[in-house]
Amino acid sequence: MASRLAAFRQGLKEVGLVEGDNVTIIYRWADDRVDRLPDMASELARQATVIVTTGGPPAALAAKAATTIIPIVFLVGEDPTRLGLVTSLSRPGGNLTGINMLANELEAKRLQLLHQLVPQAQRIAVLVNPGINAETTLRDVEPAARTIGLQLQVITVKTPREIEEGFAWSERERPDALFVGATAFLNIRRVQLVRLAAFHRLPAAYGQREAAEAGGLMTYGPSIIEGYRQWGIYAGRVLKGARPGDLPVEQSTKFELVINNTTARMFGLTVPPSLLAIADEVIE
Repeated sequence: MASRLAAFRQGLKEVGLVEGDNVTIIYRWADDRVDRLPDMASELARQATVIVTTGGPPAALAAKAATTIIPIVFLVGEDPTRLGLVTSLSRPGGNLTGINMLANELEAKRLQLLHQLVPQAQRIAVLVNPGINAETTLRDVEPAARTIGLQLQVITVKTPREIEEGFAWSERERPDALFVGATAFLNIRRVQLVRLAAFHRLPAAYGQREAAEAGGLMTYGPSIIEGYRQWGIYAGRVLKGARPGDLPVEQSTKFELVINNTTARMFGLTVPPSLLAIADEVIE
């Protein structure tokens, strides 16, 4: 999180705002407790000039429910019009705008990359959060799986214990690989997921590069650092007087494929030259 916040502050700096100098940031963390978000949003609505939200749709939706007046700048991983945050990407209207990281829109492509890396895999376990993440992930992944000829086994989890139980289930059902949905909760649990994938011998694809850095086989998704920098720029523009409703929702344009070659060798996999050629980073 430190590197992400540094990127956010860098974005603020690019529009002339420096924390502790001419801007004050009040931090609130839900610690993965979605039920805490409404109270936290209401508290900030009484104190803040601008509210910024990350951690996925629940935080942005809680902020929207808390105020129709205070500007809100969100960072989400999927289409904010589908979430009901804005009425239009080009003209958001109301008091919200922000950054769409396009994380969920990249899920089908990530499944294709996993298939290239593990071509012998025919049955793929898909790990998702119930609710919004599950719906958006499966909406894009299921058609892609049919096109490739893959069978999907969906596992829904919302707690660390359920992750453990999901892997115990996979040990009985024996899928050939694992596809981890792009969501804040699952990224937070990346060390647990990487450890369990290694223990159960499941080659896995993740949505954010931190998982590959933690030992995961492969990640493909938007550059989180660049997204946080964009988010900081937008927050700064709103603080300087721009109307959120007039600022088009920005969409990520930088995406990263990271392959952990050490983990690939552990699984007995040879990374094909076609993937090595397009990888942004290969971890040795």
